[in-house]
Amino acid sequence: MNTFHGGNGRYLEMTNGGTAVFVDVLMLAVSTLAHDPWDFRFAALLTLQDQSIMGRGVVGFGLADLDWGDTPQERAAAKGFLLRVLDLALSRHRWEELTYEPPRAEGYLRAYRSMVEEFDPATAKADVAALPGPEKAAMASCVRHRVLDGLPFRDVCVFCSAGV
Repeated sequence: MNTFHGGNGRYLEMTNGGTAVFVDVLMLAVSTLAHDPWDFRFAALLTLQDQSIMGRGVVGFGLADLDWGDTPQERAAAKGFLLRVLDLALSRHRWEELTYEPPRAEGYLRAYRSMVEEFDPATAKADVAALPGPEKAAMASCVRHRVLDGLPFRDVCVFCSAGV
């Protein structure tokens, strides 16, 4: 099981297959919306949730462990970006390109969106190690799948590593 922690003891626990679906639909959305440096750092964090590379059952992160920024404006912008990503994913953005039907994805996304919405980034521990630094932001794009890839960690996107 893989766990994504929110605040106030809330968490989203998913099977390996559920986690793969969750990461896939988030990558489709984050790749479309990423614009600011924090956005690309978050995209890099998502690429690190690729179980094809990292191993099954060992991924996940906590919202409190992310570096949301130093100022209230930076934290609000980062949280706003993540909520927009979740909303875009919930609209089934590019799901028709998936090679499978993601039956539980909507429930996972709604649960996670609720966790993000109620999370206060000012309470984060800002473990910079959890969120890749600016020099490791996911800035390259997989031409075949049109999503941000795992560079500098690996030279494939989550879809290439899964053999799609």
